[in-house]
Amino acid sequence: MVRKQIAEHTFLFLGIIKWVFWATFAGIVVGAVTRYFLWLLDWGIDLGEGSGYLLYLIPGGLFLSALIIKYLAPDAEGHGTEKVLEAVHKKFGKMKAAVIPVKLLATVITLSTGGSAGKEGPSAQIGAGITSVMADIFRLDNVDRRKLVICGISAGFAAVFGTPIAGAIFGVEVLFVGNVMYSVLLPSFIAGIVSYQTAIALGMHYSYHPIDFVPVFDESFFLQVILSGVFFGICAAIFIEVLNASKKLASKIKIWEPLKGLIGGALLIGIAVVFSTRYLGLGLGTIEGALSGESVEWYTFIVKMFATSITFNAGGSGGVITPILFIGSTSGTLFANVLGLDIATFAAIGLVAVLAGCTNTPIAASIMSVELFGPELAPYATLACIISFLMTGARSVYPSQILSMEKSPFVTSRLGKEMENQESHLHISSRKQLVKFRRITRKIPYLRHIDPDLLAKSLRKRGLKKKGPDDGDEKGDKD
Repeated sequence: MVRKQIAEHTFLFLGIIKWVFWATFAGIVVGAVTRYFLWLLDWGIDLGEGSGYLLYLIPGGLFLSALIIKYLAPDAEGHGTEKVLEAVHKKFGKMKAAVIPVKLLATVITLSTGGSAGKEGPSAQIGAGITSVMADIFRLDNVDRRKLVICGISAGFAAVFGTPIAGAIFGVEVLFVGNVMYSVLLPSFIAGIVSYQTAIALGMHYSYHPIDFVPVFDESFFLQVILSGVFFGICAAIFIEVLNASKKLASKIKIWEPLKGLIGGALLIGIAVVFSTRYLGLGLGTIEGALSGESVEWYTFIVKMFATSITFNAGGSGGVITPILFIGSTSGTLFANVLGLDIATFAAIGLVAVLAGCTNTPIAASIMSVELFGPELAPYATLACIISFLMTGARSVYPSQILSMEKSPFVTSRLGKEMENQESHLHISSRKQLVKFRRITRKIPYLRHIDPDLLAKSLRKRGLKKKGPDDGDEKGDKD
Protein backbone atom coordinates (compact mmCIF):
# COMPACT_ATOMS: atom_id res chain seq x y z
CA MET A 1 0.00 0.00 0.00
CA VAL A 2 2.79 2.39 0.93
CA ARG A 3 4.68 1.55 -2.25
CA LYS A 4 1.57 2.20 -4.32
CA GLN A 5 1.11 5.65 -2.75
CA ILE A 6 4.80 6.48 -3.27
CA ALA A 7 4.55 5.46 -6.92
CA GLU A 8 1.38 7.49 -7.37
CA HIS A 9 2.85 10.65 -5.92
CA THR A 10 6.08 10.13 -7.83
CA PHE A 11 4.24 10.14 -11.15
CA LEU A 12 2.14 13.14 -10.09
CA PHE A 13 5.34 15.00 -9.22
CA LEU A 14 6.98 14.03 -12.50
CA GLY A 15 3.89 15.30 -14.36
CA ILE A 16 4.20 18.65 -12.60
CA ILE A 17 7.93 18.88 -13.38
CA LYS A 18 7.23 18.02 -17.02
CA TRP A 19 4.73 20.84 -17.49
CA VAL A 20 6.76 23.34 -15.49
CA PHE A 21 9.52 22.78 -18.04
CA TRP A 22 7.37 22.89 -21.18
CA ALA A 23 5.29 25.87 -20.02
CA THR A 24 8.39 27.82 -19.01
CA PHE A 25 10.01 27.09 -22.35
CA ALA A 26 6.84 28.14 -24.19
CA GLY A 27 6.50 31.29 -22.10
CA ILE A 28 10.06 32.42 -22.82
CA VAL A 29 9.80 31.85 -26.58
CA VAL A 30 6.30 33.31 -27.00
CA GLY A 31 7.08 36.28 -24.72
CA ALA A 32 10.21 37.11 -26.75
CA VAL A 33 8.49 36.77 -30.13
CA THR A 34 5.48 38.78 -28.92
CA ARG A 35 7.75 41.55 -27.64
CA TYR A 36 9.45 41.92 -31.02
CA PHE A 37 6.14 41.61 -32.85
CA LEU A 38 4.80 44.54 -30.81
CA TRP A 39 8.00 46.50 -31.45
CA LEU A 40 7.62 45.92 -35.20
CA LEU A 41 3.95 46.88 -34.98
CA ASP A 42 4.74 50.14 -33.16
CA TRP A 43 7.38 50.94 -35.77
CA GLY A 44 4.90 50.30 -38.60
CA ILE A 45 2.17 52.40 -37.00
CA ASP A 46 4.58 55.29 -36.40
CA LEU A 47 5.74 55.03 -40.01
CA GLY A 48 2.18 55.04 -41.35
CA GLU A 49 1.02 57.94 -39.20
CA GLY A 50 4.19 59.89 -39.81
CA SER A 51 3.86 59.63 -43.58
CA GLY A 52 0.94 62.08 -43.62
CA TYR A 53 -0.86 59.87 -46.16
CA LEU A 54 -2.55 57.43 -43.79
CA LEU A 55 -5.99 57.72 -45.39
CA TYR A 56 -4.62 56.96 -48.82
CA LEU A 57 -2.75 53.91 -47.57
CA ILE A 58 -5.77 51.97 -46.25
CA PRO A 59 -7.00 50.41 -49.54
CA GLY A 60 -3.48 49.37 -50.50
CA GLY A 61 -2.83 47.96 -47.03
CA LEU A 62 -5.97 45.82 -47.00
CA PHE A 63 -5.32 44.71 -50.59
CA LEU A 64 -1.76 43.63 -49.73
CA SER A 65 -2.86 41.91 -46.50
CA ALA A 66 -5.56 39.92 -48.32
CA LEU A 67 -3.13 39.02 -51.11
CA ILE A 68 -0.47 37.72 -48.72
CA ILE A 69 -2.94 35.67 -46.71
CA LYS A 70 -4.72 34.20 -49.75
CA TYR A 71 -1.59 32.83 -51.39
CA LEU A 72 0.75 32.16 -48.46
CA ALA A 73 -1.36 31.08 -45.45
CA PRO A 74 -5.20 31.18 -45.64
CA ASP A 75 -5.37 30.16 -41.96
CA ALA A 76 -3.96 33.58 -41.05
CA GLU A 77 -7.11 35.43 -42.12
CA GLY A 78 -9.48 37.11 -39.70
CA HIS A 79 -8.79 37.88 -36.08
CA GLY A 80 -6.43 35.06 -35.17
CA THR A 81 -7.82 33.50 -32.01
CA GLU A 82 -10.72 31.93 -33.89
CA LYS A 83 -8.35 29.87 -36.07
CA VAL A 84 -6.50 28.72 -32.97
CA LEU A 85 -9.71 27.49 -31.33
CA GLU A 86 -10.60 25.64 -34.51
CA ALA A 87 -7.17 23.98 -34.56
CA VAL A 88 -7.40 22.96 -30.90
CA HIS A 89 -10.88 21.45 -31.26
CA LYS A 90 -10.43 19.76 -34.63
CA LYS A 91 -6.70 19.14 -35.13
CA PHE A 92 -5.30 18.66 -31.60
CA GLY A 93 -3.65 22.07 -31.96
CA LYS A 94 -1.86 21.23 -35.21
CA MET A 95 -1.01 24.47 -37.04
CA LYS A 96 1.11 25.28 -40.09
CA ALA A 97 4.42 27.03 -39.45
CA ALA A 98 3.71 29.47 -42.31
CA VAL A 99 0.93 31.04 -40.23
CA ILE A 100 3.46 32.65 -37.88
CA PRO A 101 5.32 34.99 -40.28
CA VAL A 102 2.27 35.58 -42.49
CA LYS A 103 0.05 36.56 -39.55
CA LEU A 104 2.75 38.84 -38.19
CA LEU A 105 3.34 40.58 -41.53
CA ALA A 106 -0.35 40.89 -42.48
CA THR A 107 -1.24 42.36 -39.07
CA VAL A 108 1.56 44.92 -39.21
CA ILE A 109 0.44 45.97 -42.72
CA THR A 110 -3.24 46.18 -41.70
CA LEU A 111 -2.71 48.24 -38.56
CA SER A 112 0.08 50.41 -39.98
CA THR A 113 -2.14 51.54 -42.84
CA GLY A 114 -5.17 52.26 -40.63
CA GLY A 115 -7.21 49.05 -40.53
CA SER A 116 -9.46 48.75 -37.49
CA ALA A 117 -8.22 45.67 -35.63
CA GLY A 118 -6.26 44.60 -32.56
CA LYS A 119 -2.94 43.06 -31.65
CA GLU A 120 -3.88 40.31 -29.19
CA GLY A 121 -5.37 37.87 -31.73
CA PRO A 122 -2.18 37.74 -33.80
CA SER A 123 -0.15 37.33 -30.62
CA ALA A 124 -2.33 34.42 -29.53
CA GLN A 125 -2.15 32.85 -33.00
CA ILE A 126 1.61 33.41 -33.25
CA GLY A 127 2.03 31.93 -29.75
CA ALA A 128 -0.13 28.94 -30.65
CA GLY A 129 1.74 28.48 -33.93
CA ILE A 130 5.11 28.57 -32.19
CA THR A 131 4.06 26.00 -29.58
CA SER A 132 2.55 23.78 -32.28
CA VAL A 133 5.87 23.80 -34.13
CA MET A 134 7.65 23.07 -30.83
CA ALA A 135 5.38 20.07 -30.30
CA ASP A 136 6.25 18.78 -33.77
CA ILE A 137 9.98 19.27 -33.29
CA PHE A 138 10.01 17.40 -29.98
CA ARG A 139 7.45 14.84 -31.19
CA LEU A 140 4.85 15.36 -28.49
CA ASP A 141 1.65 13.36 -28.77
CA ASN A 142 -1.69 14.94 -29.67
CA VAL A 143 -2.79 15.45 -26.06
CA ASP A 144 0.43 17.21 -25.08
CA ARG A 145 0.42 19.27 -28.29
CA ARG A 146 -3.07 20.54 -27.48
CA LYS A 147 -1.99 21.51 -23.96
CA LEU A 148 1.12 23.27 -25.24
CA VAL A 149 -0.88 25.22 -27.84
CA ILE A 150 -3.28 26.39 -25.12
CA CYS A 151 -0.19 27.58 -23.22
CA GLY A 152 0.73 29.53 -26.35
CA ILE A 153 -2.66 31.26 -26.32
CA SER A 154 -2.26 32.24 -22.66
CA ALA A 155 1.31 33.41 -23.16
CA GLY A 156 0.41 35.57 -26.15
CA PHE A 157 -2.53 37.20 -24.36
CA ALA A 158 -0.50 37.85 -21.20
CA ALA A 159 2.41 39.42 -23.08
CA VAL A 160 0.18 41.76 -25.11
CA PHE A 161 -1.89 43.27 -22.29
CA GLY A 162 0.44 42.83 -19.34
CA THR A 163 -2.17 40.76 -17.53
CA PRO A 164 -0.56 37.39 -16.73
CA ILE A 165 -3.36 35.97 -14.58
CA ALA A 166 -6.14 37.05 -16.94
CA GLY A 167 -4.08 35.72 -19.84
CA ALA A 168 -3.69 32.34 -18.18
CA ILE A 169 -7.40 32.08 -17.41
CA PHE A 170 -8.35 33.27 -20.90
CA GLY A 171 -6.45 30.39 -22.48
CA VAL A 172 -8.32 27.73 -20.48
CA GLU A 173 -11.71 29.49 -20.47
CA VAL A 174 -12.11 30.58 -24.09
CA LEU A 175 -12.29 27.08 -25.60
CA PHE A 176 -15.59 26.08 -24.00
CA VAL A 177 -18.49 28.32 -23.02
CA GLY A 178 -19.24 27.44 -19.40
CA ASN A 179 -16.32 25.11 -18.80
CA VAL A 180 -12.74 25.71 -17.66
CA MET A 181 -10.01 23.24 -18.68
CA TYR A 182 -8.44 22.52 -15.29
CA SER A 183 -6.09 19.98 -16.84
CA VAL A 184 -4.20 22.87 -18.47
CA LEU A 185 -4.47 25.32 -15.58
CA LEU A 186 -0.94 24.87 -14.20
CA PRO A 187 0.95 25.14 -17.51
CA SER A 188 -1.23 28.05 -18.64
CA PHE A 189 -0.45 30.02 -15.49
CA ILE A 190 3.26 29.32 -15.80
CA ALA A 191 3.31 30.20 -19.50
CA GLY A 192 1.38 33.43 -18.90
CA ILE A 193 3.58 34.58 -16.04
CA VAL A 194 6.85 33.67 -17.77
CA SER A 195 5.77 35.28 -21.05
CA TYR A 196 4.81 38.49 -19.24
CA GLN A 197 8.11 38.63 -17.36
CA THR A 198 10.07 37.85 -20.53
CA ALA A 199 8.41 40.73 -22.37
CA ILE A 200 9.22 43.09 -19.48
CA ALA A 201 12.82 41.91 -19.40
CA LEU A 202 13.08 42.76 -23.11
CA GLY A 203 11.88 46.33 -22.53
CA MET A 204 8.11 46.05 -22.82
CA HIS A 205 6.07 48.66 -20.92
CA TYR A 206 2.38 48.38 -20.03
CA SER A 207 -0.27 50.95 -19.14
CA TYR A 208 -2.47 50.42 -16.10
CA HIS A 209 -5.38 52.63 -15.06
CA PRO A 210 -6.17 52.47 -11.35
CA ILE A 211 -9.66 53.94 -11.07
CA ASP A 212 -10.25 56.54 -8.35
CA PHE A 213 -13.15 54.62 -6.88
CA VAL A 214 -14.25 54.68 -3.23
CA PRO A 215 -15.56 51.22 -2.29
CA VAL A 216 -18.65 52.27 -0.35
CA PHE A 217 -21.61 49.97 -0.91
CA ASP A 218 -24.70 51.82 -2.11
CA GLU A 219 -27.94 50.16 -3.21
CA SER A 220 -28.58 52.58 -6.05
CA PHE A 221 -25.06 52.16 -7.43
CA PHE A 222 -25.43 48.39 -7.18
CA LEU A 223 -28.59 48.58 -9.29
CA GLN A 224 -26.85 50.88 -11.77
CA VAL A 225 -24.07 48.31 -12.20
CA ILE A 226 -26.66 45.57 -12.81
CA LEU A 227 -28.37 47.75 -15.41
CA SER A 228 -25.00 48.50 -17.01
CA GLY A 229 -24.31 44.76 -17.28
CA VAL A 230 -27.54 44.35 -19.26
CA PHE A 231 -26.62 47.29 -21.50
CA PHE A 232 -23.09 46.05 -22.11
CA GLY A 233 -24.39 42.57 -22.87
CA ILE A 234 -26.70 44.03 -25.50
CA CYS A 235 -23.77 46.01 -26.97
CA ALA A 236 -21.72 42.79 -27.14
CA ALA A 237 -24.57 40.92 -28.84
CA ILE A 238 -25.00 43.73 -31.38
CA PHE A 239 -21.30 43.67 -32.23
CA ILE A 240 -21.38 39.91 -32.77
CA GLU A 241 -24.43 40.24 -35.02
CA VAL A 242 -22.74 43.05 -37.00
CA LEU A 243 -19.69 40.83 -37.55
CA ASN A 244 -21.83 37.88 -38.65
CA ALA A 245 -24.08 39.93 -40.93
CA SER A 246 -21.14 41.68 -42.60
CA LYS A 247 -19.42 38.32 -43.12
CA LYS A 248 -22.50 36.94 -44.89
CA LEU A 249 -22.76 40.08 -47.00
CA ALA A 250 -19.08 39.94 -47.96
CA SER A 251 -19.38 36.27 -48.96
CA LYS A 252 -22.07 37.21 -51.48
CA ILE A 253 -19.69 39.56 -53.30
CA LYS A 254 -18.11 37.16 -55.80
CA ILE A 255 -14.90 38.90 -56.74
CA TRP A 256 -11.19 38.24 -56.28
CA GLU A 257 -10.57 38.46 -52.53
CA PRO A 258 -7.80 41.12 -52.59
CA LEU A 259 -10.13 43.44 -54.53
CA LYS A 260 -12.41 43.45 -51.50
CA GLY A 261 -9.52 45.13 -49.72
CA LEU A 262 -9.76 48.09 -52.09
CA ILE A 263 -13.52 48.34 -51.53
CA GLY A 264 -13.17 48.01 -47.76
CA GLY A 265 -10.38 50.56 -47.70
CA ALA A 266 -12.57 53.05 -49.56
CA LEU A 267 -15.34 52.50 -47.00
CA LEU A 268 -12.92 53.11 -44.13
CA ILE A 269 -11.77 56.31 -45.79
CA GLY A 270 -15.43 57.36 -45.95
CA ILE A 271 -15.86 56.64 -42.22
CA ALA A 272 -12.74 58.67 -41.39
CA VAL A 273 -13.86 61.62 -43.52
CA VAL A 274 -17.46 61.66 -42.23
CA PHE A 275 -16.72 60.91 -38.58
CA SER A 276 -13.09 60.86 -37.47
CA THR A 277 -9.77 59.06 -37.88
CA ARG A 278 -10.18 57.79 -34.30
CA TYR A 279 -11.95 54.73 -35.75
CA LEU A 280 -8.84 53.67 -37.64
CA GLY A 281 -6.05 51.52 -36.24
CA LEU A 282 -5.93 50.32 -32.65
CA GLY A 283 -7.80 53.29 -31.20
CA LEU A 284 -5.76 53.23 -27.99
CA GLY A 285 -5.97 57.01 -27.62
CA THR A 286 -9.76 56.87 -27.45
CA ILE A 287 -9.66 54.04 -24.90
CA GLU A 288 -7.17 55.98 -22.76
CA GLY A 289 -9.36 59.07 -22.97
CA ALA A 290 -12.51 57.22 -21.91
CA LEU A 291 -10.71 55.66 -18.94
CA SER A 292 -9.52 59.14 -17.97
CA GLY A 293 -13.10 60.44 -17.92
CA GLU A 294 -13.28 62.11 -21.33
CA SER A 295 -16.60 62.13 -23.17
CA VAL A 296 -17.02 60.99 -26.75
CA GLU A 297 -19.90 61.17 -29.21
CA TRP A 298 -22.72 58.80 -28.26
CA TYR A 299 -22.41 56.85 -31.52
CA THR A 300 -18.66 56.22 -31.20
CA PHE A 301 -18.93 52.55 -30.25
CA ILE A 302 -21.40 51.87 -33.07
CA VAL A 303 -19.13 53.36 -35.74
CA LYS A 304 -16.23 51.30 -34.38
CA MET A 305 -18.30 48.14 -34.82
CA PHE A 306 -18.76 48.83 -38.52
CA ALA A 307 -15.14 49.92 -39.05
CA THR A 308 -13.91 46.68 -37.49
CA SER A 309 -16.30 44.44 -39.43
CA ILE A 310 -15.30 46.16 -42.70
CA THR A 311 -11.62 45.62 -41.94
CA PHE A 312 -11.96 41.89 -41.31
CA ASN A 313 -14.23 41.23 -44.27
CA ALA A 314 -12.01 43.22 -46.60
CA GLY A 315 -9.01 40.99 -46.00
CA GLY A 316 -7.50 42.81 -43.03
CA SER A 317 -5.66 40.85 -40.37
CA GLY A 318 -5.52 41.52 -36.65
CA GLY A 319 -7.19 40.83 -33.34
CA VAL A 320 -10.74 41.53 -32.25
CA ILE A 321 -10.22 42.16 -28.54
CA THR A 322 -8.72 45.65 -28.83
CA PRO A 323 -11.75 46.84 -30.85
CA ILE A 324 -13.93 45.19 -28.18
CA LEU A 325 -12.12 47.21 -25.50
CA PHE A 326 -12.73 50.35 -27.59
CA ILE A 327 -16.43 49.50 -27.93
CA GLY A 328 -16.74 48.64 -24.25
CA SER A 329 -15.06 51.77 -22.92
CA THR A 330 -16.92 54.16 -25.25
CA SER A 331 -20.29 52.50 -24.65
CA GLY A 332 -19.50 52.94 -20.95
CA THR A 333 -19.12 56.69 -21.45
CA LEU A 334 -22.54 56.77 -23.12
CA PHE A 335 -24.12 54.87 -20.22
CA ALA A 336 -22.46 57.18 -17.69
CA ASN A 337 -23.49 60.35 -19.53
CA VAL A 338 -27.12 59.27 -19.87
CA LEU A 339 -27.44 58.48 -16.14
CA GLY A 340 -25.13 61.24 -14.92
CA LEU A 341 -22.53 58.85 -13.50
CA ASP A 342 -18.74 58.89 -13.34
CA ILE A 343 -17.42 58.34 -16.87
CA ALA A 344 -14.10 56.72 -15.95
CA THR A 345 -15.76 54.18 -13.66
CA PHE A 346 -18.26 52.94 -16.21
CA ALA A 347 -15.79 53.14 -19.08
CA ALA A 348 -13.66 50.68 -17.09
CA ILE A 349 -16.64 48.45 -16.28
CA GLY A 350 -17.80 48.58 -19.89
CA LEU A 351 -14.35 47.67 -21.18
CA VAL A 352 -14.27 44.34 -19.33
CA ALA A 353 -18.02 43.64 -19.45
CA VAL A 354 -18.29 43.87 -23.24
CA LEU A 355 -15.17 41.69 -23.45
CA ALA A 356 -16.87 39.08 -21.23
CA GLY A 357 -20.00 39.14 -23.39
CA CYS A 358 -18.27 38.98 -26.76
CA THR A 359 -15.77 36.26 -25.88
CA ASN A 360 -17.78 34.33 -23.24
CA THR A 361 -14.90 34.63 -20.77
CA PRO A 362 -16.39 36.30 -17.66
CA ILE A 363 -13.71 34.95 -15.29
CA ALA A 364 -10.78 36.19 -17.38
CA ALA A 365 -12.49 39.56 -17.93
CA SER A 366 -13.16 39.92 -14.20
CA ILE A 367 -9.53 39.17 -13.33
CA MET A 368 -8.45 41.59 -16.02
CA SER A 369 -10.41 44.33 -14.25
CA VAL A 370 -8.33 43.70 -11.12
CA GLU A 371 -5.03 43.76 -13.01
CA LEU A 372 -5.87 46.88 -15.01
CA PHE A 373 -8.02 48.97 -12.67
CA GLY A 374 -7.28 47.78 -9.14
CA PRO A 375 -9.24 45.68 -6.62
CA GLU A 376 -11.68 48.36 -5.45
CA LEU A 377 -13.74 48.30 -8.64
CA ALA A 378 -13.43 44.54 -9.14
CA PRO A 379 -16.63 43.34 -7.36
CA TYR A 380 -18.82 45.63 -9.45
CA ALA A 381 -16.93 44.96 -12.67
CA THR A 382 -17.27 41.22 -12.04
CA LEU A 383 -21.03 41.57 -11.56
CA ALA A 384 -21.35 43.44 -14.88
CA CYS A 385 -19.14 40.85 -16.60
CA ILE A 386 -21.34 37.96 -15.50
CA ILE A 387 -24.56 39.70 -16.52
CA SER A 388 -23.09 40.69 -19.90
CA PHE A 389 -21.93 37.09 -20.43
CA LEU A 390 -25.46 35.81 -19.79
CA MET A 391 -27.08 38.48 -21.97
CA THR A 392 -25.25 37.47 -25.15
CA GLY A 393 -26.85 34.01 -25.18
CA ALA A 394 -25.49 31.51 -27.72
CA ARG A 395 -23.35 34.11 -29.51
CA SER A 396 -19.63 34.67 -29.71
CA VAL A 397 -16.99 36.47 -31.72
CA TYR A 398 -15.34 33.04 -31.85
CA PRO A 399 -17.64 30.72 -33.86
CA SER A 400 -15.47 27.69 -32.97
CA GLN A 401 -16.17 27.95 -29.25
CA ILE A 402 -18.02 24.89 -27.92
CA LEU A 403 -21.20 25.57 -25.94
CA SER A 404 -21.25 23.45 -22.79
CA MET A 405 -23.98 25.18 -20.79
CA GLU A 406 -27.34 26.85 -21.27
CA LYS A 407 -27.32 30.43 -20.09
CA SER A 408 -31.02 30.39 -19.24
CA PRO A 409 -33.53 27.63 -18.42
CA PHE A 410 -35.97 29.37 -20.76
CA VAL A 411 -33.68 29.26 -23.83
CA THR A 412 -32.57 25.90 -25.25
CA SER A 413 -29.38 25.51 -27.29
CA ARG A 414 -27.36 22.66 -28.76
CA LEU A 415 -24.86 21.72 -26.09
CA GLY A 416 -21.56 20.29 -27.29
CA LYS A 417 -21.82 22.12 -30.62
CA GLU A 418 -19.86 25.05 -31.97
CA MET A 419 -21.31 28.52 -31.51
CA GLU A 420 -21.69 29.02 -35.25
CA ASN A 421 -24.08 26.05 -35.37
CA GLN A 422 -26.37 27.23 -32.58
CA GLU A 423 -30.10 27.73 -33.07
CA SER A 424 -31.55 28.87 -29.77
CA HIS A 425 -35.25 28.42 -29.07
CA LEU A 426 -37.44 29.65 -26.27
CA HIS A 427 -38.31 26.97 -23.76
CA ILE A 428 -42.09 27.21 -23.23
CA SER A 429 -43.44 24.99 -20.47
CA SER A 430 -47.18 25.61 -20.78
CA ARG A 431 -49.82 26.48 -23.35
CA LYS A 432 -50.62 29.65 -21.44
CA GLN A 433 -47.04 30.88 -21.92
CA LEU A 434 -47.32 30.12 -25.63
CA VAL A 435 -50.52 32.20 -25.84
CA LYS A 436 -48.82 35.16 -24.19
CA PHE A 437 -45.73 34.84 -26.35
CA ARG A 438 -47.73 34.78 -29.60
CA ARG A 439 -49.64 37.83 -28.50
CA ILE A 440 -46.37 39.67 -27.82
CA THR A 441 -44.77 38.66 -31.13
CA ARG A 442 -47.71 40.07 -33.06
CA LYS A 443 -47.21 43.47 -31.42
CA ILE A 444 -43.41 43.77 -31.46
CA PRO A 445 -42.00 44.00 -35.01
CA TYR A 446 -38.54 42.55 -34.34
CA LEU A 447 -40.10 39.40 -32.80
CA ARG A 448 -42.42 38.61 -35.68
CA HIS A 449 -39.84 36.46 -37.46
CA ILE A 450 -39.95 33.84 -34.67
CA ASP A 451 -41.83 30.77 -35.84
CA PRO A 452 -44.49 29.85 -33.25
CA ASP A 453 -44.64 26.32 -34.66
CA LEU A 454 -41.22 25.68 -33.15
CA LEU A 455 -42.70 26.58 -29.79
CA ALA A 456 -45.70 24.36 -30.40
CA LYS A 457 -43.31 21.50 -31.14
CA SER A 458 -41.66 22.15 -27.80
CA LEU A 459 -45.07 21.89 -26.16
CA ARG A 460 -45.92 18.63 -27.85
CA LYS A 461 -42.73 17.09 -26.51
CA ARG A 462 -44.02 17.85 -23.03
CA GLY A 463 -47.45 16.37 -23.69
CA LEU A 464 -49.17 19.74 -23.90
CA LYS A 465 -51.88 20.16 -26.50
CA LYS A 466 -52.06 22.79 -29.17
CA LYS A 467 -55.48 24.38 -29.02
CA GLY A 468 -55.90 26.04 -32.39
CA PRO A 469 -54.35 28.33 -35.00
CA ASP A 470 -54.16 31.14 -32.49
CA ASP A 471 -53.65 28.92 -29.47
CA GLY A 472 -55.54 31.39 -27.33
CA ASP A 473 -58.08 31.42 -24.60
CA GLU A 474 -61.21 33.25 -25.57
CA LYS A 475 -60.56 35.76 -22.81
CA GLY A 476 -56.80 35.99 -23.29
CA ASP A 477 -56.80 36.78 -26.99
CA LYS A 478 -59.45 39.50 -26.95
CA ASP A 479 -56.92 42.18 -26.05
